[in-house]
Amino acid sequence: MSEDSSIRVEEVTSVEAPPKARVADAETAPEKLERKRDYLEGFLTARPPAADPNAVGGDLYEAVINALKDIYDPEIPVNIYDLGLIYNVEIDEGHVMVTMTLTTPHCPVAESMPGEVELRVGAVPGVGDAEVNLVWDPPWSPANMSDEARLELGML
Repeated sequence: MSEDSSIRVEEVTSVEAPPKARVADAETAPEKLERKRDYLEGFLTARPPAADPNAVGGDLYEAVINALKDIYDPEIPVNIYDLGLIYNVEIDEGHVMVTMTLTTPHCPVAESMPGEVELRVGAVPGVGDAEVNLVWDPPWSPANMSDEARLELGML
């Protein structure tokens, strides 16, 4: 065995004691409280910003979504929102633009469904006028459906 790989033993006779905590070094209660006040200053009095009623989660937006959830596809017992036919809802100063599709271009309600959506959304209080943009790209697929719709149709 070489000397480099040998084990060396070092004996220690004494170790310097760590410094003891002194009561005088500790923060006093008022100092701790003052530090916390600085940290929380303004936090408890701050108010959340007002929600934009036209944005997602706003009152008008949610009212439009609820109106869309009242419209059902006549062949499928699920509303058009949970069915995934609604691609986008934009609200700009009372004007609502709904971008949607249908399950197929040859859907029997292809002519009447956009008109019904326009009427129902236009009837929501706070909506001045509604417009429907019917698109075929991207095409609708069952993957667009919400979990609630899949459960309703026995697909889960």
